[in-house]
Amino acid sequence: MSSDVATEVKRRRTFAIISHPDAGKSTMTEALALHARMISEAGAIHGKAGRKSTVSDWMEMEKARGISVSSTALQFNYAAEHSDDGIPSVINLVDTPGHADFSEDTYRVLTAVDAAVMLIDAAKGLEPQTLKLFQVCRHRGIPVITVINKWDRPGQTPLELIDEITERIGLTPTPLFFPVGIAGDFRGLLDRRTGEYVHFTRTAGGAKIAPEEIMSADDAAAREGDEWTAAVEESELLSEMGQDHDQEMFLAGQTSPMIFASAMLNFGVRQLLEVLVELAPPPAGRVDVEGRERPVTDPFSAVVFKVQAGMDSSHRDRLAYMRIVSGEFERGMVVTHAQTGKPFATKYAQAVFGRDRSTVDTAYPGDVVGLVNATALAPGDTLFDGPKVQFPPIPSFAPEHFSTLRATTADKYKQFRKAMDQLDSEGVVQVLRNDTRGDMSPVLAAVGPMQFEVVTARMKAEFNVDTIIEPLGYTLARRTDAESAPELDRQRGVEVFTRTDGAILALFSDKWRLQYIEKEHPDLTLQPLVAAAD
Repeated sequence: MSSDVATEVKRRRTFAIISHPDAGKSTMTEALALHARMISEAGAIHGKAGRKSTVSDWMEMEKARGISVSSTALQFNYAAEHSDDGIPSVINLVDTPGHADFSEDTYRVLTAVDAAVMLIDAAKGLEPQTLKLFQVCRHRGIPVITVINKWDRPGQTPLELIDEITERIGLTPTPLFFPVGIAGDFRGLLDRRTGEYVHFTRTAGGAKIAPEEIMSADDAAAREGDEWTAAVEESELLSEMGQDHDQEMFLAGQTSPMIFASAMLNFGVRQLLEVLVELAPPPAGRVDVEGRERPVTDPFSAVVFKVQAGMDSSHRDRLAYMRIVSGEFERGMVVTHAQTGKPFATKYAQAVFGRDRSTVDTAYPGDVVGLVNATALAPGDTLFDGPKVQFPPIPSFAPEHFSTLRATTADKYKQFRKAMDQLDSEGVVQVLRNDTRGDMSPVLAAVGPMQFEVVTARMKAEFNVDTIIEPLGYTLARRTDAESAPELDRQRGVEVFTRTDGAILALFSDKWRLQYIEKEHPDLTLQPLVAAAD
């Protein structure tokens, strides 16, 4: 068994794409699926009228706004051109919410991957959401592959983008494929390791895989002239500066392999897949709450990183996504829920991508499996077989938006409470309570305001409860303790709450109020949360 698991683990690459909104993440997801022959034609969210929306976006809200709200998981086989044994790799792409408001959900997704692809808009460079998500990757020790997307449109120069990444986040890019042609005139890629030229040919609307022609440096020079010469000279400059790929430095989070691409035209997509297979790390063991590592060849264990309800309007189901950490998963096996010690049957195990579902009979470390009707599971929970194990909980992002929520009519109170409990356990928002406000009007805390829209929409659609949401005048939160709470509650512009997980949070009207209280009361406990605003 362990030898089979070890073989399967070696084949797997599990990653997420992180980006600022509109950098092209959903389009890149489709392009990867197209190259894996999972779909025959790519749709585009912002494409021509009549083109379908991308298959990874399923909520009506996503289709209407052209954004990703819910995370999905896509698995496909990919036979790398230069693989040693010719056995296809298994690629697990854990799709992350693409809107700025959904960073907290994105953080949970990042607990389930072994690598990340940082997608950067060629014109805009590093944007706020990219920076925040990169810090999460650095915090977790996730190696990052950088893709400069939209090279088919006008943008910055390659060296400007490389310098910006180096200076702003301290990550040294090591381009593997360098663009031939300036941003807006994307002709092909210089393969810096072989010196060859990969020339692309556009297809109608970018709906099909772009044909590639591999040619020698001499042929490339004859064809592209000054554009090829400029690419070679800049590549040589990078080598002189030591910006060639080093695998140990990449895995240590010091450097980042870089590719220039156009997801819309399917340029550079195959190169990204090849780099993922060749360089991204396979699944590794995970440390439990006791500080012991659970090797991948140990008996089955998994971590729930997301819970989603309402994916199928005809069935009010609840689906928990788990990332397998160790061992072989077999559908139907009865495992133990570490948080309660109770048995959990896995009869209904599925792979889920958007609205499409398929039954999963077996899975291995690195794979993502959806468990249907998993009412007892919450993000951060551990499932295991064999020796007991429990992995650390998933931290919460620092909320920046706060509102009260109440039902429009008192007779809906029971449904309201039930809905709040479910949305809270799914991690859609953080729910805060104190004695003053009571349960009739809980305070919702979120990284972005659109999460409140999701709450009210699901309240109506799934529980038939009309609600009123009213913003509160707080802008940031700090973790505190029971000893500090009474004094904080006496301060103007501060209110103290208890979160569902037991954490005590103090909310502040603005950063100046926080700074004043920190100065006047240095003895009070005020700790930043994960990804807290400066």
